[in-house]
Amino acid sequence: MTKHRETSRRDFLAASALGLVGLACGTKHLGSGEAFAVDDELLYVGTYTDDGKSAGIYLVHMDRQTGQLRLAGSVGAGANPSYLSVHPNRRILYAVNEVDKYDGRASGAVSSFSIASDTGLLTKLGEVPSEGAAPCYVSVDRSGRVVLVANYNGGSVALLPVESNGALDAATSVVKHTGSGPVADRQGEPHAHCIVADPGNRFALAADLGADRVFVYRLDLGGKSLQHVEGGEGIARPGSGPRHIAFHPTLPLVFVANELDSTVSSYRFDAARGALSLLDSWSTLPSGWTGQNYPADIHIASSGRTLYVSNRGHNSIAVFPVSTTGALSVDQVVSTGGDWPRNFSLDPSERWLLVAHQRSNSIIVFARDAEGGRLTPTQQRLELPSPVCLRFRAHAGVVT
Repeated sequence: MTKHRETSRRDFLAASALGLVGLACGTKHLGSGEAFAVDDELLYVGTYTDDGKSAGIYLVHMDRQTGQLRLAGSVGAGANPSYLSVHPNRRILYAVNEVDKYDGRASGAVSSFSIASDTGLLTKLGEVPSEGAAPCYVSVDRSGRVVLVANYNGGSVALLPVESNGALDAATSVVKHTGSGPVADRQGEPHAHCIVADPGNRFALAADLGADRVFVYRLDLGGKSLQHVEGGEGIARPGSGPRHIAFHPTLPLVFVANELDSTVSSYRFDAARGALSLLDSWSTLPSGWTGQNYPADIHIASSGRTLYVSNRGHNSIAVFPVSTTGALSVDQVVSTGGDWPRNFSLDPSERWLLVAHQRSNSIIVFARDAEGGRLTPTQQRLELPSPVCLRFRAHAGVVT
């Protein structure tokens, strides 16, 4: 989220407060809905619907061998189904409805959909309030028992229990963040931007752009609650604006993309106590570049050897080799070939990296070198309105 996006969202939301009827729009399927080819992976794409051009959540087939993308269908998912998460059982998909008003109060919503096993098409199960305005992130804990939501304008995080059929119950735990930062127009109040369970599924980490903190919560699955770990939070550099989180797959390290100062930070994570300690930060930009830039997404390869961060403004992906101490060094900053790269994703084989360009309405595929992790542009691309989140069904239950 950037000031540009925040301003346009406020203008849009002022004119379109949503209630139950507004979100319960009918399902519309595009394409033939055929079963997958042997070499296909299913990709879901979350979008912004502000301009009326997006149909909602898109279904895309990707050929594992060539990286080719093919539009397979879509589903009407209410306003701004921007961020997505797939249940570990691969049968349910969740989407935030990133709006400021829901059912007449200051909240967005979270929608749930069943996934057809043969075609991957979505059928809506329902929606519940996110208990905060402008929800911008949703994740599922590793057991599949609860869904976690970050509310950007609400400055809060929420826990929503999962019912037996995959639909959601009303939130049983809502925590309002506190704090602020030195960037006056972005950090006057808390802005929760991400919440995800740790690999041990005992804690949940929440990045807050406004408070310059990564808060740590004990994840109480029995009591269906989030319990703040006093003194456990990672204290970011003032004005950095923590946005998204990636856990190292084998080491006690957490990496955070910082939106406001174009850096990525590493933290040591004490999984016994639930405590973070800042190690260091590195620029996501080439030396000497001085334009406006806002990092967005962050992912680490399953080997733990390569970290990736997307740059909006410079319109690039920064590639960092990762040392065993958590130290980073830029190996490559490659142009994404589009405008405003938001979410990106490594495919399940990690042969390909896909980038969603919000402003130029495209998804572009890069080939990935398995050894060094470097990226090479391909000719594979798909035109699609306002893509902002990419989720492979095969990544269900994966903690990034």
